[in-house]
Amino acid sequence: MRSQLQEAAATFADGPDALEGILLGIVDDVDRAVREPLEIFPVCHHSPASALAMARRLREKQPKVVYLELCEDMAPLLSELRNCRLPVAVQAFATEVDGFPAEWAPLSVVAPITEASAEYQAIAYALDTPGVELVLVDRSSDHVFQWQPREAAPADPADPDAPPAEEEAALHGDAVGVEIGDLRPRFAELEEHLLRHGKVRHWSEWWHQYVELPLGDSDHDTYRQVMLLIGSLFRRLAPGDPQRVTVDEDRERYMWTRMREHLAATGTDPADCLYVCGAFHAASRVEEFGVHGADGFAISPRSATTWQHGLIPSSHAAIEAQFGLASGSVSIAATVWAKNLKRTGVKPFRLEGQAGARKSTAKKTAAAAPVAAAEAVEAVEAVEASDRLSGFLQRPPVIDRLDEEELLGWSVEIVRAARRNGYLASTADAIAVFETSILLAGMRDRAKPTPYDFQDAAVTCIEKDAVPGRRDVRRLVESMLGGDRIGQVGYDALPPLARDVHDRLAPLGLRLDQRGVKRALLDINARPELARCSDVLWMLRHLLPQGAARPIMGQRSLGEQPIQESWDLALGTHQRALIELGYEGVSIEQVLEQRLRRAAYGPQATAAVVLEAVEDATRLLRSRRLADELGLRALEVLAAERTVDGAPEVLRRVRRLLAYYRTSEPVLPAWIESFVKAGYAHYCTLLPTAFTDEDATVRQVAAMLGFLFSMEGLALSLGCDRTQLELAVAQSHPEEPSRVALLWAAQVQLGRLTRAQLRERCDELLANPLVLPAYPRYLSGFVHALEPVPGLTDFVVEAVSTAFGRLPDRVLLPWLPTLISTLRGGGAGGGGAELAPLLIREAGRIFPGRLAALDAWIPPWRAAADGGLPAVRRGGGLPGGALPGGVALLREHPGACDALGALLGCEGGWEAAGSGAGGAVLVGRFPGTAVAMEALLAGG
Repeated sequence: MRSQLQEAAATFADGPDALEGILLGIVDDVDRAVREPLEIFPVCHHSPASALAMARRLREKQPKVVYLELCEDMAPLLSELRNCRLPVAVQAFATEVDGFPAEWAPLSVVAPITEASAEYQAIAYALDTPGVELVLVDRSSDHVFQWQPREAAPADPADPDAPPAEEEAALHGDAVGVEIGDLRPRFAELEEHLLRHGKVRHWSEWWHQYVELPLGDSDHDTYRQVMLLIGSLFRRLAPGDPQRVTVDEDRERYMWTRMREHLAATGTDPADCLYVCGAFHAASRVEEFGVHGADGFAISPRSATTWQHGLIPSSHAAIEAQFGLASGSVSIAATVWAKNLKRTGVKPFRLEGQAGARKSTAKKTAAAAPVAAAEAVEAVEAVEASDRLSGFLQRPPVIDRLDEEELLGWSVEIVRAARRNGYLASTADAIAVFETSILLAGMRDRAKPTPYDFQDAAVTCIEKDAVPGRRDVRRLVESMLGGDRIGQVGYDALPPLARDVHDRLAPLGLRLDQRGVKRALLDINARPELARCSDVLWMLRHLLPQGAARPIMGQRSLGEQPIQESWDLALGTHQRALIELGYEGVSIEQVLEQRLRRAAYGPQATAAVVLEAVEDATRLLRSRRLADELGLRALEVLAAERTVDGAPEVLRRVRRLLAYYRTSEPVLPAWIESFVKAGYAHYCTLLPTAFTDEDATVRQVAAMLGFLFSMEGLALSLGCDRTQLELAVAQSHPEEPSRVALLWAAQVQLGRLTRAQLRERCDELLANPLVLPAYPRYLSGFVHALEPVPGLTDFVVEAVSTAFGRLPDRVLLPWLPTLISTLRGGGAGGGGAELAPLLIREAGRIFPGRLAALDAWIPPWRAAADGGLPAVRRGGGLPGGALPGGVALLREHPGACDALGALLGCEGGWEAAGSGAGGAVLVGRFPGTAVAMEALLAGG
């Protein structure tokens, strides 16, 4: 082999140069690895050929110690694989980091394992064979992040413009993947050259055609030499990235140091050991390489980060997405693995009691194993050991006659699947797919069609202009050739929190470990024990991703008791998220409390965020202790805020909490009294600045006024001074029209401006042609003013109606769209959509219900102006200037007025009728009392 490569280098390079050095160096790497006393078994990640060669070698050699390239801290979890259905991933997870940049948290490392992988064969052999020790020698999960460059996050951020990833492809999340045998060229030009001359589209197809299929029938020595050759080639042609080269070499030094330490500690003979690693690392040139290598590498201590370990479900699509493989390549590898087992009769290793194992296949392969072993021995004896690599590289491809039958079955099956998915496929399409597959293989210089050729042929012959169903032909082919197999972690392998969740939801009687959506119906009134299940579901809805627990009927509000609920549950589909909750605590209550504390004490926490945490602690945990603690934290955060960005949310949540405590507690908690008192002073201080601040929106200023006016009674009872609010309003001098209108509304609420004066100002705006274009912005301010001053609802309706009545069409029509959008969206800052229903109800109450009555209808504000009496909110116009109905009732029933006066603390009696003083005089003096009395009597 060495002489042939030297002759090739001289021929292609026209003399010895760097090419000869590279080629001869590859041979040196292969010789060095083959001569090592501790047998090195090079593998490729998720390669059926590697798995098949591993199964053969383990049965032949039966090593006592298996060294495996996998994070050494993941060893205790490997025995739990027997409780899972592959594929799954071994995960190391850390939520709180110590020694790493805070923006990296949470840290996650996963190592996916499939049945068609050499590492699983080694794990199954070591765990189920007595007297065999499995030792993981790769760097720990902590060292994975220690060796990451500090200027970059460990995982590249997702492209914001990229389409959303499918659920199966996102099972690993943004975890850092650890794989055995990353055999992909790191020299872009080399990969491009191989793909172009191999007439393939991507690397997975090249590997399947030129390495995977030929190595499936090779003997052990040939397999080792070919894998070492490929690993050395890719290593020597890799670009000189100092950071990546350093990490690769440090990993090799780490693994060889750990192996020598174990050999020295146990006294094991290296001949009884097997080192399973990626072919890239098998062709190593570091000084620490081998049993007799140097011992100068010092392993750094781990950081203080606390790591949690567990198993999470994986899938073929997740592995492909994380490691940059072609779509469907792992599924094709699983199909090739099953085909190789059937053809060779090799009995694979499976963990005893492995979920999803096929017992019938094991029996058949066990019966055929002696025959296959005999054939393998004969094939080994037919070729000289010194010339196996050369003979393998020079051997022409052999056409398997069984592939024709397989291709015919594929062609028929894809047509059947296409019909089920809406394609107009026929028998002629099946014949076309068969012939086109053979044609494409011939055009690509292949002896037989591969699954990738078949996939291209099916797309060409069946897929037309549009996809009639949910899946295109390419996806149908992937599904037909094995599909995206999704793993599952068994109950016994789950962390305590996940098992506790399944136990507490057992009364529902559903198989929540299965994938898919399950409908749960909770009749809590008939079965009170289901109330605990309801508590668990609401906490899961808060903790898990959207879709894991989705309420269909029912809600969890403050102070409400559930009666009936309906849920859509997909805990099996979101098993990974549930497992990762188990890394944070032993119960969901503990995890929820930790997350609420983390949100409340985080550096970006605002008063609104802390109040939300208080509400969640009360609503979900029913913990008065935690709510009081977080309430004091909200008080601290509010006092430190210098902006009013969260004022609307603060107002909404404080109102809700006050309503809850007033109905469920005998006295208000001390923290909320302090919060109202501090908030009153805080917003009074910020009010003049907020009115003129360009960054503050109208909605935020209105929310500040809403807090001040709605909490005024409680704040004054706690010792606040109303003069502070009056001074704040007096010091406010806005210029923007919507804020000016908001200030006018506040002055009306404080009594500094009457409604008549406000109406006059609006009339002046409508009479000024220069101000008309800005009038919608004034209306926007009035709409937002309904938050702090809801009593102005009728006035806002009056202002809009007056504008429509007075302005001519030539003035009204140009700004009508702006007015409509303003009322609908509330202008800048939003909020109008929430307050619009108030205006609609008020307009529906004031305006006549029939179109015929509109011509004779007199607006109440115009009737009040004509009659000189205050407008009555619940009545229409008063024809002839007649007294309101309440005034007439007061004349006829003076006792009712006396009772109301006594209730209000008024002193004095009725004047004599002859003096002209009576109920009418009282009404004239106290018109508000007459209106209130009328409303009271009408409501009774």
